[in-house]
Amino acid sequence: MRRIFSDYAYGPGPRSNCWWDETIAAPDWPVLQGEASAEVAIIGGGFTGVSAALHLAESGVSVAVLEAETPGWGASGRNGGFCCLGGSKLSGPAMRRMFGQAAAGTYGAGEKAAVHLVRDLLQTHGIDADTHSDGETQLAHSEKAARRLRAQAEAMRAAGGEPDFLTRSQLAQNGLNGTFHAALTTPVGFALNPRKYLFGLAGAAQNAGASLYQHSAARSVRQDRGGYKLETKQGVLRAAKVIIATNGYSSEDLPGWLSGRYMPAQSTVMVTRPLTETELQAQGWVSHQMAYDTRNLLHYFRLMPDKRFLFGMRGGLLASPQAEAAIRHKLRQDFEAMFPAWHTVETTHCWSGMVCLSRNLVPFVGAVPEMPGIYAGLCYHGNGVAMGSYAGRLLSDLVQDRTPDLPYSPVMQNMPRFPFGSARRILMPPAYALLGLMD
Repeated sequence: MRRIFSDYAYGPGPRSNCWWDETIAAPDWPVLQGEASAEVAIIGGGFTGVSAALHLAESGVSVAVLEAETPGWGASGRNGGFCCLGGSKLSGPAMRRMFGQAAAGTYGAGEKAAVHLVRDLLQTHGIDADTHSDGETQLAHSEKAARRLRAQAEAMRAAGGEPDFLTRSQLAQNGLNGTFHAALTTPVGFALNPRKYLFGLAGAAQNAGASLYQHSAARSVRQDRGGYKLETKQGVLRAAKVIIATNGYSSEDLPGWLSGRYMPAQSTVMVTRPLTETELQAQGWVSHQMAYDTRNLLHYFRLMPDKRFLFGMRGGLLASPQAEAAIRHKLRQDFEAMFPAWHTVETTHCWSGMVCLSRNLVPFVGAVPEMPGIYAGLCYHGNGVAMGSYAGRLLSDLVQDRTPDLPYSPVMQNMPRFPFGSARRILMPPAYALLGLMD
């Protein structure tokens, strides 16, 4: 594999002390050994890969998933658990300018369909993933941001939506007290335990006939016998078609087309011990809404059903033991600044992982150019619970040469390269500095 961060970023260090690991044991998938075959091979056992596997298996297609590590090891097993609208970092006006009104409208419909898909999967397969929150709440970190939220609420109402806008004086009485200036709730989305959701999805895929392998990293993908030959350390998988579902843990050479087209970025999360009712009242935050602030380098947070508080932010730009310790310290500082009444509440768990960005700031879901039979889905910009699951659903149709019956926008069908190739991470420090100044 050829990856653009140091080996530390892809090892156990950033993942250590992840809260979700304590909530459900990982299933014991076999290791691929010897020769195997399937109609479709999927590289990556996260939301995208497992969703694609489930939907393909339900259509009667033989499918095998190759996971490089253990189930839930990557971003799908260590994220903040926000199932919400998102996937793109483009504003609505910018998307309409770049792609046109129709394509932008279809993309927006797809974001909603992605959230509904996850809800349907939970219900259909009886997955208990500790869901809560009625939509998602964005909190203004400044008066200027509060004015933007108010204007956004008015535009949503004019379009027939039902947003809930709260002024600064209304926050405390709605259990959202903190260092905020306003709030806007969009009534689409919910929070969940991502590890329980992923493993429920994986179990459903296996029940439908999919084969899932762990510790079976694809080392190469080569054309062979009219299809593809995927080699792992201990085995070989032959398939007519291949889906790449590796997101922020992608490799520059699997396939070579990916080189320079995706940008991994770190995100860091902490979880506190369960808060007492006295502590909740002291801060004035008693809502179970999933929330995030209006900063470009945003914070995201929620009070979970067991009264633990989850708090996350975009991570550091370097990957090393020292850098990891520094970003965890910074995360704790920001938590105490935003929720000062909880400055003595202990952090019991803290970890980091990779989200994935594209140059055009939208997800990619589609066929890999000039590589017949290979498809990819990645770059969800920190919103992979819904969008990754949705990408897997779309890919299951595309790989069968079917027109997706869910919204599939042209917005998602192009993935340009970043400048500077394998050195493209040099773009991140100035970008983060600019975003920080804007915040």
